[in-house]
Amino acid sequence: MKTLYLDIFSGISGDMFIGALIDLGVDARQLERELKKLKLGGYHLHVARKQTSGIAGVKFDVHLTGAHEHHHGHHPDHSHDHHHGHDRHHHDENRTFAEIKKLVAKSKLSAWVKKKSVAVFQRIAEAEGKIHGLPPEKVHFHEVGAVDSIVDIAGACIALEMLGKPRVLAAPVIEGTGWVDCAHGRFPVPAPATLAILGARGIGVTQCDEPHELVTPTGAAVLAEFVENFGLMQNLVAEKIGFGLGTRDNQTRPNVLRVTLGESRVEGRGSRAKSEERDWETDRVAVLETNLDDVSGEILGHFVETALTAGALDVFHTPIQMKKNRPGVLLTILCAETDADKFSEMILRETSAFGVRRTMAERRKLRREFTKIKTPYGDVTVKIGRLDGKMVQAAPEFESCKKLAVRAKIPLKRIYEAVFKAIKSGPDF
Repeated sequence: MKTLYLDIFSGISGDMFIGALIDLGVDARQLERELKKLKLGGYHLHVARKQTSGIAGVKFDVHLTGAHEHHHGHHPDHSHDHHHGHDRHHHDENRTFAEIKKLVAKSKLSAWVKKKSVAVFQRIAEAEGKIHGLPPEKVHFHEVGAVDSIVDIAGACIALEMLGKPRVLAAPVIEGTGWVDCAHGRFPVPAPATLAILGARGIGVTQCDEPHELVTPTGAAVLAEFVENFGLMQNLVAEKIGFGLGTRDNQTRPNVLRVTLGESRVEGRGSRAKSEERDWETDRVAVLETNLDDVSGEILGHFVETALTAGALDVFHTPIQMKKNRPGVLLTILCAETDADKFSEMILRETSAFGVRRTMAERRKLRREFTKIKTPYGDVTVKIGRLDGKMVQAAPEFESCKKLAVRAKIPLKRIYEAVFKAIKSGPDF
């Protein structure tokens, strides 16, 4: 599985992240062309190969033009994200989160980059909103910081897409000590927004003896949005290594972000030839299980509905035979890793369980798309599953078929038969 591992022993900022991905092989000119789709003026990019503490890497900078030019690139906190400025109320110098969302939405960036850019900004806006008692939509990003942050955040998402959207893992989050100046005044490191962003995703922070801020709020938001797990490397075969350089000379560690792109040998099959790689999608889910022998059917049925409504990926129960030959059920929930605690608590509160088993599972999923299939009775929505570009599954959507059956006053199975006949005669079959 293609994996990007972020070694954040010296923290992370938006510009260090992009610099590291350019060092891995992301084409800086193509990245710049993509960023122009935002129709955002007032800046130009500087990308340079440099050395920090004897390590060669890429320094990525957003230089603001005109009146703001002096503001960027000289901040003591490796171009610390300047979105701490919303206590200034000059309209021409502010952009709200709502305005930034509109800017991204009307651009010609890919759907994935738009979605992820807004999601990263949302994490910052929610954290800042809590600090200031404002709804996220109304959080202001000072003009200087807004241009800076928009370029860093959209650039990070574009660069990840250019790498093929790998699975992202990271080392545990290490932060420095000392103080940082922001719109909230002088605060101890971690900065208030950084701590809130990481806390909202349940990411732990450990401080080290470096007397500077290492993790910026933009860096924290990138981690919170993209990183599946935080821990040491496991069976990662390094194919490419990149270094993103920061601005400052640290006292206890080089100011660099090391990223490694390679194959994660999660399947235990050793090396696979490139020709054997599949284009399926991969992700990780939590599997929660408990054995129950004293729960009524009504409670079980209600629980399934409740858990699905709350966002579980799947909920099911299986007949089992328990000790003393008692019949029982195995209740299973599949959910996102970050939701595992929520659904564990739901099981303990709403069923007769005294404990819940939890495992993490890797999934392989067909690439999915929805298409309309023409039948003699009308159009039906069909979910197509592809593997290596070829259709291997086709499933008519039930509600779509039911509507046609009611309208045409014919049995539902006739609609299904018509759909499969149309699929078989199509070019994909």
